[in-house]
Amino acid sequence: MNLSQHGVQTVEFHNSSCCNGGLVEHNRFPNSDKVARQDIQSMARVVFLHPDLGIGGAERLVVDAAVALKSQGCDVQIWTAHYDPTHCFSETLDPELPVVCVGDWLPTSVFGYLHALCAYLRMIYVALYLVFLSGVEYDVIFCDQVSVCIPVLRLSRRRKKVLFYCHFPDQLLTQRKSALKKLYRAPIDWLEERTTGMADMILVNSKFTAGIFSETFRGLRGVHTDVLYPSLNTCTFDQQSSQAQGLGGLLPEGTSCLFLSLNRYERKKNLGLALEALAFLKCGLPLSKRAGIHLVVAGGYDERVTENVQHYTELKELAAQLHLEDCVTFLRSPTDSLKVALLRGSRAVLYTPSREHFGIVPVEAMYCCCPVIAVNSGGPLESVADGETGFLCEPTAEAFSKVMERLVREPQLCRDMGQAGRKRVQDKFSLQAFSDQLYGYIVKLSQ
Repeated sequence: MNLSQHGVQTVEFHNSSCCNGGLVEHNRFPNSDKVARQDIQSMARVVFLHPDLGIGGAERLVVDAAVALKSQGCDVQIWTAHYDPTHCFSETLDPELPVVCVGDWLPTSVFGYLHALCAYLRMIYVALYLVFLSGVEYDVIFCDQVSVCIPVLRLSRRRKKVLFYCHFPDQLLTQRKSALKKLYRAPIDWLEERTTGMADMILVNSKFTAGIFSETFRGLRGVHTDVLYPSLNTCTFDQQSSQAQGLGGLLPEGTSCLFLSLNRYERKKNLGLALEALAFLKCGLPLSKRAGIHLVVAGGYDERVTENVQHYTELKELAAQLHLEDCVTFLRSPTDSLKVALLRGSRAVLYTPSREHFGIVPVEAMYCCCPVIAVNSGGPLESVADGETGFLCEPTAEAFSKVMERLVREPQLCRDMGQAGRKRVQDKFSLQAFSDQLYGYIVKLSQ
């Protein structure tokens, strides 16, 4: 079936100057050549369903999973309600990883409200199109974030298996400050639990999330969940960064100690803590040590998202209030190569979210031999080895600044932690282990 005849955007780019440009080598696994030679008829056909294929931790996981299964010989497609080739991960530009965009004409909100309802409607539309209009044959559906599409997938003439990856219960990602908001969320929360339980297999991104899943979805306590830790696209991190020599032009002259905050511009990420910790640190250091310290605040930014725009402005205003304008640089949606250059050149990453589901940034930092200073809750408890690859702290400016000062004064400790961090990622969060574990789940569901 020609999808373009039905208003569907099928994206297959051979090259582009955006998103770090060029193609990404997919054959990154030792056994991929062997798998690729197997009879294509025996390979599982997997369709990924994701709400918005932009730049973020959930999107990174989906893209890595798709690339991993592709390398194992699976036939893979990604279906989404929004995709912008100028704001995406570079792997999605590869023509061998088809991205199909359906229903982007549907609203993402109604006058700035009803975001969750609109997200549900958009994903239901994507699922309906896939099942009834696309003509696409598949064996397993991998969906995440929005589970309401699962019952639609059950309408297929031949029942297909559904794998649901839970980054975190959606109902815990919103506040209910008014009775009207509570009333609005009640049926959505009920639907989330009920439809999540319809999946044939449920994976979570950490032991922390597994515990929260059980506490939140009390009706699903008998449902088994497995932990599949996110991994890294190490190809991006291993390549020589083309912008590695460009940090000098990005940072003020005389910068000798760089700290990095790397997260989306969202209030729940608590980015203000990094600014407050820097201010606290500078007050406690002698003038000679204080002068060369600089902080880069970088992260995903989408001008379509009101919170991104507002919070970016709020953080710049906070920096001005703390008199940090000359020692903080704000970057929006840095390229992959610039991100790697920043990680390689930083004394430490300041990871400020509390109760983060998993958090891929600490893993990326450790792989780049950069120590991590993170809040002592959530996913970092599983990814960061306290005192070995970084520090786990209370979410206060004083606690963060204390270990920041230690790294300023002890550069050898920084180097030792960096080496230990890289080894930890290679041992515990390798792409090969991620690929093999995920492929095992797909094979099990396909049988």
